[in-house]
Amino acid sequence: MSFRPEKGEASDASDSEDEYVRRANRLVARWSGTRQSVPDRSQLQGEVRRRADDAPRCRVEVLGRHILEPQREVPVMDRCEVLVVGAGPAGLSAALSARRAGADVLLLERYGCFGGTITTVGMETLGWYRYEGTEDCEGIGREMERVAERMGGTTKWPYNDSDCLDAEKFKLVADTLIKESGVRPLLHIWVVEVLVNSENNIYGVITESKSGRQAILASRVVDCTGDADIAHLAGCEYSVMDKSNGMGVTTVFNAVNVDVGKFKDYTARNPATYKDWSRTWQQTTSGKEENLKSPYLQSEFEKAAQAGVIPQDKLRHFGGSWSALSEAGEATNLNLVHQKGVDPTCVRSLTNAEMEGRQNVVHALDALRHTVPGFENAKLRNFAMTVGTRDSRKIMGTYNLTGEDVCNQARFEDAVGIFPEFIDGYNILILPTTGRFFQVPFGCMVPKTGPDNLLVAGRSVAGDRVSHAAMRNMMACTVTGQAAGVAAAVSIQQKRRTREVDITHVQKELRRQGVRLG
Repeated sequence: MSFRPEKGEASDASDSEDEYVRRANRLVARWSGTRQSVPDRSQLQGEVRRRADDAPRCRVEVLGRHILEPQREVPVMDRCEVLVVGAGPAGLSAALSARRAGADVLLLERYGCFGGTITTVGMETLGWYRYEGTEDCEGIGREMERVAERMGGTTKWPYNDSDCLDAEKFKLVADTLIKESGVRPLLHIWVVEVLVNSENNIYGVITESKSGRQAILASRVVDCTGDADIAHLAGCEYSVMDKSNGMGVTTVFNAVNVDVGKFKDYTARNPATYKDWSRTWQQTTSGKEENLKSPYLQSEFEKAAQAGVIPQDKLRHFGGSWSALSEAGEATNLNLVHQKGVDPTCVRSLTNAEMEGRQNVVHALDALRHTVPGFENAKLRNFAMTVGTRDSRKIMGTYNLTGEDVCNQARFEDAVGIFPEFIDGYNILILPTTGRFFQVPFGCMVPKTGPDNLLVAGRSVAGDRVSHAAMRNMMACTVTGQAAGVAAAVSIQQKRRTREVDITHVQKELRRQGVRLG
């Protein structure tokens, strides 16, 4: 049976008529049960491939608890002048500043987006500390906030002049900054080894990705991994806090269906201050912080535990800050679920923390729905992509920052930026309401031991516990990131090792890029 359209029914164009007839006849054939033809099988399954016969294979020898890998060739994937590993606030700043200083830059990131703690953990404040009297840094970190604002990706932080970033929108903000800069990015890639030559110079890394095991060669490497992974692989000395004494990790989550007006009325009638932070731990302040308003929830979880809504033995995991609220009923950056005793450099410890954290978020939402006005109908929107970690490895530098430095307005000849007197960690909270600030020295980014031409930026810079409570903050990470990127680029221009770079030229370029040094 065949079908032809009546005169006038088909299109005026002959090719349209032919297509009409073909489709109609195919439908009639299907209805009548006629066997249908199918494309050739090779067209359906795609090109069949296998590894080349001469491709290197890892035929291992098992030696008890270890294996012996044979020597093999690793293809060179790319080359650059400055290689930045890690694309959080420090890495973004390092890559952008090195490129602006004239270097060819590659930026590697293990996740599928840039932004680090902002986008993968959901911590939406580069700097939340701007109460009246703050003297803040300048540079790429502040630029990120301004670009986010122009792109409609910020809201006001609840109780001061700080901005909340939209973590999802910041992925686009970071993409825009990278695309416009000329930095060459690679996502979904992990560094697993470093390359050091006989002259003790680091000249590249070995990576793993969906593209396989490959090498990237570079004249300078900037470690912005947050855990000093590259410095660790390179054999640099570092300190590491025992996990029982380290700061906890956080499972950040976002909720929807929040009655924002009702919740704001509740917090206005029941204001929290930083003095309330001492309900569950002994906190040290300068005194001036205690009466400042804070977006904090703690007693609400205690009431939920008393009512049997959440397990009493888990109460220690709950309490913390809320942040951005939207007109659509979203509460994002809910920093309310914590765990102690987690080792951020151990995959088993991280696995347990991820799973335990998600289960505790379920309990936290139950508590909020039961106790907090406005959250009665709240639902989970999403978990963070990964738990947020606060400390692990810290390099031993040519200079190690101290608590004395960050609390007493330290000044340095090799200053590469400033940071306000803002200390948050290890039960210490000092907010920068007096205009006090300290200078950040280049030496805290230079490993004391290990290969040359490696710099470290971000929370892994050298220092003690108190200085870490300042330098771990994301805006401080942008300061060290920008300085490390510029220093790497300038050292190439001067043909000097990074530890021997002329700091006056680094400072000149930083000023040109808008960094405040004093």
